[in-house]
Amino acid sequence: MSATYSGKVALVTGGAAGIGRATALAFAGEGLQVVVSDLDVVGGEGTVELIRAAGGEAIFVRCDVSRDEQVVALMATIKEQYGRLDYAFNNAGIEIEKGKLNEGSEAEFDAIMGVNVKGVWLCMKHELPLLLAQGGGVIVNTASVAGLGAAPKMSIYSASKHAVIGLTKSAAIEYAKKKIRVNAICPAVIDTDMFRRAYEADPKKGEFAAAMHPVGRIGKVEEVAAAVLYLCSDAAAFTTGQALAIDGGVTAM
Repeated sequence: MSATYSGKVALVTGGAAGIGRATALAFAGEGLQVVVSDLDVVGGEGTVELIRAAGGEAIFVRCDVSRDEQVVALMATIKEQYGRLDYAFNNAGIEIEKGKLNEGSEAEFDAIMGVNVKGVWLCMKHELPLLLAQGGGVIVNTASVAGLGAAPKMSIYSASKHAVIGLTKSAAIEYAKKKIRVNAICPAVIDTDMFRRAYEADPKKGEFAAAMHPVGRIGKVEEVAAAVLYLCSDAAAFTTGQALAIDGGVTAM
Protein backbone atom coordinates (compact mmCIF):
# COMPACT_ATOMS: atom_id res chain seq x y z
CA MET A 1 0.00 0.00 0.00
CA SER A 2 1.32 3.44 -0.94
CA ALA A 3 1.62 5.95 1.89
CA THR A 4 0.49 8.57 -0.63
CA TYR A 5 -2.92 6.96 -0.99
CA SER A 6 -3.49 5.24 2.35
CA GLY A 7 -6.90 6.00 3.89
CA LYS A 8 -8.02 8.23 1.05
CA VAL A 9 -11.12 8.16 -1.16
CA ALA A 10 -11.34 8.15 -4.94
CA LEU A 11 -14.35 8.59 -7.21
CA VAL A 12 -14.41 7.01 -10.66
CA THR A 13 -17.27 7.87 -12.99
CA GLY A 14 -17.79 5.62 -15.97
CA GLY A 15 -16.38 2.85 -13.79
CA ALA A 16 -18.39 -0.06 -15.17
CA ALA A 17 -15.86 -1.08 -17.81
CA GLY A 18 -12.75 -0.17 -19.79
CA ILE A 19 -10.56 2.66 -18.56
CA GLY A 20 -12.88 3.42 -15.64
CA ARG A 21 -12.85 -0.15 -14.34
CA ALA A 22 -9.08 -0.47 -14.76
CA THR A 23 -8.52 2.78 -12.86
CA ALA A 24 -10.93 1.83 -10.07
CA LEU A 25 -9.03 -1.45 -9.65
CA ALA A 26 -5.71 0.40 -9.69
CA PHE A 27 -6.89 2.86 -7.03
CA ALA A 28 -8.13 0.01 -4.86
CA GLY A 29 -4.85 -1.82 -5.33
CA GLU A 30 -3.11 1.18 -3.74
CA GLY A 31 -5.34 0.97 -0.70
CA LEU A 32 -7.87 3.66 -1.57
CA GLN A 33 -11.56 3.42 -0.80
CA VAL A 34 -13.23 3.66 -4.20
CA VAL A 35 -16.61 4.99 -5.22
CA VAL A 36 -17.57 3.50 -8.58
CA SER A 37 -20.27 5.33 -10.51
CA ASP A 38 -21.96 4.58 -13.81
CA LEU A 39 -25.34 4.22 -15.50
CA ASP A 40 -24.54 0.55 -16.07
CA VAL A 41 -25.54 -1.04 -12.78
CA VAL A 42 -24.45 -4.56 -13.68
CA GLY A 43 -21.03 -3.41 -14.89
CA GLY A 44 -20.54 -1.00 -12.02
CA GLU A 45 -21.42 -3.58 -9.39
CA GLY A 46 -19.14 -5.99 -11.22
CA THR A 47 -16.24 -3.59 -10.77
CA VAL A 48 -17.01 -3.35 -7.06
CA GLU A 49 -17.10 -7.15 -6.79
CA LEU A 50 -13.68 -7.38 -8.43
CA ILE A 51 -12.27 -4.84 -5.99
CA ARG A 52 -13.72 -6.60 -2.96
CA ALA A 53 -12.54 -10.00 -4.22
CA ALA A 54 -9.01 -8.58 -4.27
CA GLY A 55 -9.37 -7.36 -0.68
CA GLY A 56 -10.22 -3.74 -1.45
CA GLU A 57 -13.07 -1.50 -0.37
CA ALA A 58 -15.58 -0.01 -2.81
CA ILE A 59 -19.20 0.97 -3.25
CA PHE A 60 -21.30 1.51 -6.36
CA VAL A 61 -23.54 4.53 -6.91
CA ARG A 62 -25.67 4.75 -10.04
CA CYS A 63 -25.48 8.23 -11.55
CA ASP A 64 -26.29 9.97 -14.81
CA VAL A 65 -23.60 12.65 -14.80
CA SER A 66 -25.64 14.83 -17.15
CA ARG A 67 -28.32 15.27 -14.44
CA ASP A 68 -27.51 17.82 -11.74
CA GLU A 69 -29.68 16.24 -9.07
CA GLN A 70 -28.04 12.85 -9.57
CA VAL A 71 -24.54 14.28 -9.31
CA VAL A 72 -25.59 16.12 -6.13
CA ALA A 73 -26.90 12.84 -4.74
CA LEU A 74 -23.64 11.09 -5.66
CA MET A 75 -21.59 13.63 -3.72
CA ALA A 76 -23.97 13.40 -0.77
CA THR A 77 -23.46 9.64 -0.67
CA ILE A 78 -19.68 10.07 -0.72
CA LYS A 79 -19.84 12.60 2.11
CA GLU A 80 -22.17 10.40 4.17
CA GLN A 81 -20.22 7.19 3.56
CA TYR A 82 -16.66 8.47 3.84
CA GLY A 83 -16.76 12.10 4.96
CA ARG A 84 -14.17 13.09 2.36
CA LEU A 85 -13.13 12.99 -1.28
CA ASP A 86 -9.46 13.10 -2.27
CA TYR A 87 -9.38 12.12 -5.94
CA ALA A 88 -12.01 12.42 -8.65
CA PHE A 89 -11.58 10.72 -12.01
CA ASN A 90 -14.29 12.16 -14.25
CA ASN A 91 -14.24 9.48 -16.90
CA ALA A 92 -17.88 9.00 -17.93
CA GLY A 93 -18.33 9.70 -21.61
CA ILE A 94 -20.01 8.57 -24.80
CA GLU A 95 -18.98 8.27 -28.42
CA ILE A 96 -21.90 7.71 -30.78
CA GLU A 97 -21.01 9.85 -33.81
CA LYS A 98 -19.99 8.17 -37.08
CA GLY A 99 -20.51 10.70 -39.85
CA LYS A 100 -19.35 14.01 -41.25
CA LEU A 101 -20.42 17.25 -39.59
CA ASN A 102 -23.38 17.94 -41.88
CA GLU A 103 -24.68 14.41 -41.30
CA GLY A 104 -24.96 14.80 -37.55
CA SER A 105 -28.25 15.22 -35.73
CA GLU A 106 -29.28 17.59 -32.98
CA ALA A 107 -30.01 14.56 -30.81
CA GLU A 108 -26.44 13.32 -31.23
CA PHE A 109 -25.06 16.76 -30.42
CA ASP A 110 -27.16 17.07 -27.26
CA ALA A 111 -26.32 13.55 -26.10
CA ILE A 112 -22.56 13.88 -26.61
CA MET A 113 -22.32 17.36 -25.13
CA GLY A 114 -24.66 16.42 -22.30
CA VAL A 115 -22.43 13.65 -21.01
CA ASN A 116 -18.94 14.62 -22.18
CA VAL A 117 -19.08 18.32 -21.36
CA LYS A 118 -22.00 19.04 -19.05
CA GLY A 119 -21.28 15.83 -17.16
CA VAL A 120 -17.67 16.78 -16.50
CA TRP A 121 -18.70 20.32 -15.57
CA LEU A 122 -21.37 19.11 -13.13
CA CYS A 123 -19.03 16.61 -11.51
CA MET A 124 -16.31 19.21 -11.05
CA LYS A 125 -18.83 21.77 -9.79
CA HIS A 126 -19.99 19.44 -7.02
CA GLU A 127 -16.65 17.75 -6.30
CA LEU A 128 -14.85 21.02 -5.65
CA PRO A 129 -16.71 21.90 -2.42
CA LEU A 130 -15.67 18.53 -0.95
CA LEU A 131 -12.06 19.07 -1.98
CA LEU A 132 -12.06 22.65 -0.71
CA ALA A 133 -13.52 21.58 2.63
CA GLN A 134 -10.52 19.36 3.37
CA GLY A 135 -7.91 21.70 1.97
CA GLY A 136 -7.08 20.15 -1.37
CA GLY A 137 -7.27 17.19 -3.72
CA VAL A 138 -6.92 16.14 -7.33
CA ILE A 139 -9.28 16.00 -10.30
CA VAL A 140 -8.47 14.12 -13.49
CA ASN A 141 -10.80 14.43 -16.47
CA THR A 142 -10.92 12.10 -19.45
CA ALA A 143 -10.47 13.99 -22.70
CA SER A 144 -8.99 12.40 -25.84
CA VAL A 145 -6.41 12.92 -28.55
CA ALA A 146 -9.51 14.05 -30.46
CA GLY A 147 -9.45 17.05 -28.10
CA LEU A 148 -5.92 17.94 -29.16
CA GLY A 149 -6.58 18.20 -32.87
CA ALA A 150 -9.01 17.27 -35.62
CA ALA A 151 -11.14 14.12 -35.64
CA PRO A 152 -12.81 13.63 -39.04
CA LYS A 153 -16.29 12.11 -38.83
CA MET A 154 -16.31 12.80 -35.08
CA SER A 155 -16.56 16.58 -35.07
CA ILE A 156 -19.06 16.77 -32.19
CA TYR A 157 -17.08 14.28 -30.12
CA SER A 158 -13.88 16.18 -30.87
CA ALA A 159 -15.50 19.46 -29.85
CA SER A 160 -16.66 17.89 -26.59
CA LYS A 161 -13.14 16.76 -25.74
CA HIS A 162 -11.66 20.16 -26.64
CA ALA A 163 -14.21 21.55 -24.18
CA VAL A 164 -13.10 19.12 -21.46
CA ILE A 165 -9.54 20.37 -21.86
CA GLY A 166 -10.78 23.96 -21.61
CA LEU A 167 -12.68 23.19 -18.41
CA THR A 168 -9.61 21.42 -17.04
CA LYS A 169 -7.19 24.27 -17.72
CA SER A 170 -9.55 26.95 -16.43
CA ALA A 171 -10.31 25.08 -13.20
CA ALA A 172 -6.62 24.35 -12.67
CA ILE A 173 -5.85 28.07 -12.63
CA GLU A 174 -8.87 29.00 -10.53
CA TYR A 175 -8.01 26.54 -7.76
CA ALA A 176 -4.21 26.34 -7.96
CA LYS A 177 -3.72 28.27 -4.74
CA LYS A 178 -6.31 26.10 -2.98
CA LYS A 179 -4.07 23.02 -3.32
CA ILE A 180 -6.39 21.47 -5.89
CA ARG A 181 -4.75 20.14 -9.04
CA VAL A 182 -6.77 19.53 -12.20
CA ASN A 183 -5.44 17.65 -15.22
CA ALA A 184 -6.81 15.76 -18.19
CA ILE A 185 -5.76 12.56 -19.91
CA CYS A 186 -5.97 12.29 -23.67
CA PRO A 187 -5.94 8.63 -24.76
CA ALA A 188 -5.67 7.53 -28.37
CA VAL A 189 -7.23 4.16 -29.33
CA ILE A 190 -7.39 1.92 -26.27
CA ASP A 191 -8.34 -1.77 -26.09
CA THR A 192 -11.78 -1.46 -24.53
CA ASP A 193 -15.15 -3.12 -25.08
CA MET A 194 -16.10 -0.07 -27.13
CA PHE A 195 -13.13 -0.61 -29.42
CA ARG A 196 -13.90 -4.28 -29.85
CA ARG A 197 -17.53 -3.61 -30.69
CA ALA A 198 -16.51 -1.04 -33.26
CA TYR A 199 -14.04 -3.26 -35.07
CA GLU A 200 -15.16 -6.86 -34.56
CA ALA A 201 -17.17 -6.76 -37.79
CA ASP A 202 -14.19 -5.44 -39.75
CA PRO A 203 -10.83 -6.69 -38.42
CA LYS A 204 -8.99 -4.75 -41.15
CA LYS A 205 -10.13 -1.48 -39.60
CA GLY A 206 -8.85 -2.73 -36.27
CA GLU A 207 -5.48 -3.46 -37.86
CA PHE A 208 -5.45 0.05 -39.33
CA ALA A 209 -6.23 1.52 -35.91
CA ALA A 210 -3.21 -0.28 -34.48
CA ALA A 211 -0.94 0.76 -37.35
CA MET A 212 -1.80 4.45 -36.97
CA HIS A 213 0.10 4.51 -33.68
CA PRO A 214 3.88 4.85 -34.13
CA VAL A 215 4.44 2.16 -31.48
CA GLY A 216 2.50 -0.27 -33.70
CA ARG A 217 -0.35 -1.18 -31.36
CA ILE A 218 -3.31 0.24 -29.50
CA GLY A 219 -3.11 1.10 -25.84
CA LYS A 220 -4.05 -0.95 -22.80
CA VAL A 221 -6.53 0.21 -20.16
CA GLU A 222 -3.94 -0.50 -17.48
CA GLU A 223 -1.55 1.96 -19.15
CA VAL A 224 -4.16 4.71 -18.95
CA ALA A 225 -4.96 3.82 -15.34
CA ALA A 226 -1.27 4.13 -14.47
CA ALA A 227 -1.23 7.65 -15.89
CA VAL A 228 -4.27 8.63 -13.82
CA LEU A 229 -2.65 7.32 -10.65
CA TYR A 230 0.52 9.24 -11.45
CA LEU A 231 -1.41 12.49 -11.88
CA CYS A 232 -3.12 11.89 -8.54
CA SER A 233 0.11 11.06 -6.73
CA ASP A 234 2.52 13.32 -4.88
CA ALA A 235 4.99 12.64 -7.69
CA ALA A 236 2.86 14.97 -9.82
CA ALA A 237 2.55 17.66 -7.16
CA PHE A 238 3.86 20.35 -9.53
CA THR A 239 1.64 19.28 -12.44
CA THR A 240 -1.67 21.01 -13.04
CA GLY A 241 -3.65 22.32 -16.00
CA GLN A 242 -2.13 19.74 -18.33
CA ALA A 243 -3.65 17.55 -21.05
CA LEU A 244 -1.53 14.40 -21.03
CA ALA A 245 -1.52 12.47 -24.28
CA ILE A 246 -1.43 8.70 -23.81
CA ASP A 247 -1.24 7.90 -27.47
CA GLY A 248 1.65 5.73 -28.55
CA GLY A 249 3.20 8.70 -30.32
CA VAL A 250 0.20 9.78 -32.42
CA THR A 251 0.36 13.46 -31.51
CA ALA A 252 4.12 13.59 -32.02
CA MET A 253 3.77 13.02 -35.77
